[in-house]
Amino acid sequence: MDGSGANNAITRQDFEQRRNALGALQRQLLAQEAEFAALRDEVQRFVDRYVDQLAPLYMELDALQSQLHRTTSELAEGLRRSGIDARIPRAPKATDIAPLPRLPAGAPLPPEPPGGVVELGPPPLKTLYRRAAKRLHPDLAADERSRREREQQMMAANQAYAHGDRAELERLLLAAGEDPIKVRGGSADAIRHWLIRSEIAAQGRLRVVQAHLALLNLHPMRELGQAIARAETRGLDPLEVMASRLRSQIAERRQQVYIGQRLQPASDLARQFLHELERRAEGYPIH
Repeated sequence: MDGSGANNAITRQDFEQRRNALGALQRQLLAQEAEFAALRDEVQRFVDRYVDQLAPLYMELDALQSQLHRTTSELAEGLRRSGIDARIPRAPKATDIAPLPRLPAGAPLPPEPPGGVVELGPPPLKTLYRRAAKRLHPDLAADERSRREREQQMMAANQAYAHGDRAELERLLLAAGEDPIKVRGGSADAIRHWLIRSEIAAQGRLRVVQAHLALLNLHPMRELGQAIARAETRGLDPLEVMASRLRSQIAERRQQVYIGQRLQPASDLARQFLHELERRAEGYPIH
């Protein structure tokens, strides 16, 4: 005989506890998203300031690096054609800033089933049969005609129970006026599934936000911005120091380009020039 459908429904107390925990998780999620947004705005403001002050200098230096690379490549090729071992300079990389991580949009949580929670799961077959016996027993008949009808209905209930026919027992009970909630159960399964889906969605979103927050905290521009802020509290101007260094590098590259463009490719001076660049310019390696 089918004993499935045992009452494993979530209780109202359990439902409220889990819904409260879900609400706390959502509030934590909102707080983490707000923290990410605020931190990203802070880092972006520093990036904008950094770019405004230093980007033109970096662009000029990158252009000179490219010119110097073309010049030194031509000198190295000329030396090699003359049988002199010369390494081809590696192409310089343009200065860039790694993009700040962006938090992907989150999907809304599944809608809560209407009607709230009903503390009743689908009753087992035996419970349905007992309710049918109470509802349909011939002794409850008001007259002989009603007795005969009840006897027929009770026989149908006995056969349905014997064959495990839940649908027939439900039909008989509903026809007799039994509360549908007591026959088919309440919203327990729907509530349970909604809670599980919502908890999984909120926890997954929280992991995404926390991962992006960690990436943002470790971003080079975040670390540089913090270091510069600390220096500025001591009355220093590190961005101007960086700009001064870039201007010095620009002047040095201009001189190197000027010299390199006037050397004969197969000359000893060209070979010495390349070796000197390889020795001195750590940021411009020749392999």
